[in-house]
Amino acid sequence: MIEVDALTKVYPGGIEAVKGVSFSVDPGEVFGLLGPNGAGKSTTVGMLTTTVTPTSGSARVAGHDVATEPIAARSASSVVFQEQVVDRSLSGRRNLALHASLWRTPAARIDELAASFGLDGLLDRPVETYSGGQCRRLEIARALVSDPRVLFLDEPTVGLDPRIRHELLDLIDGLRDGGALTLLLTTHYLDEAERLCDRVAIIHRGEIVALDTPAALRSALGDEIVELRVDGDGERSLVRLRDQGVAGEAAFAVGSTLTLPLANRGAAATIAEIEVLELPVTSISTRRPSLDDVYLRLTGGRLHEAA
Repeated sequence: MIEVDALTKVYPGGIEAVKGVSFSVDPGEVFGLLGPNGAGKSTTVGMLTTTVTPTSGSARVAGHDVATEPIAARSASSVVFQEQVVDRSLSGRRNLALHASLWRTPAARIDELAASFGLDGLLDRPVETYSGGQCRRLEIARALVSDPRVLFLDEPTVGLDPRIRHELLDLIDGLRDGGALTLLLTTHYLDEAERLCDRVAIIHRGEIVALDTPAALRSALGDEIVELRVDGDGERSLVRLRDQGVAGEAAFAVGSTLTLPLANRGAAATIAEIEVLELPVTSISTRRPSLDDVYLRLTGGRLHEAA
């Protein structure tokens, strides 16, 4: 449903926002672009939705080339941008009706979407009276008025409080139930990627550095991790752990925090060996791997710190 081949965007001044990314998304799949702000996620979505012109490479949405067939590509897709596009001075119903008139969509579609998104009692109120979560639901309903085959969600929950964000995730998760809609979402929230996506592409400085299911990406680090903090340079302690055979190539350090994925080693034995080395350890714990660990190992920077 989405085919991206060596897609590149270079802005004036030689700024490479996207550096030859390639991936494909199957019909009915929920695909995530995971990375911090500035990684190239929104620029990639901009090219796929024809609002940003690619510098090189190609992309097709529902079989239509975004550069040579932009109208056809737009007719098969819809997008919910980070920034609000509904008219706050109009009612929710009027916003949906205007969009429906552009797509020659029957009025009954508005009531159907309003019921699905819990907007029934809000439609005749001005959007300026809506909460942030209500506005976001209206934005998604508006995007679905045209009955698209592909829906792009660019940071759909950014700026929402935790409770409203989880309610919206439930709503987005429900969009996949029919299997007819293909979703591509961008996020820097790990829980969103794990909960919603069939596959995730981790993007860093304009390049895709990993692409697989969330479970497969985590499993590359084993079933358990030993994490320790040291007083001083983490890299120096990591070198010593590797020299002594306690840490493998998958281990990494960020600042004073060391992460040691366990492959064929037990956590208790590993901790005992660390204690023998008398490193300046201030804390030590064990846990299961996360997508954050995958990202840290590949890029050396935490998602939430860069976001």
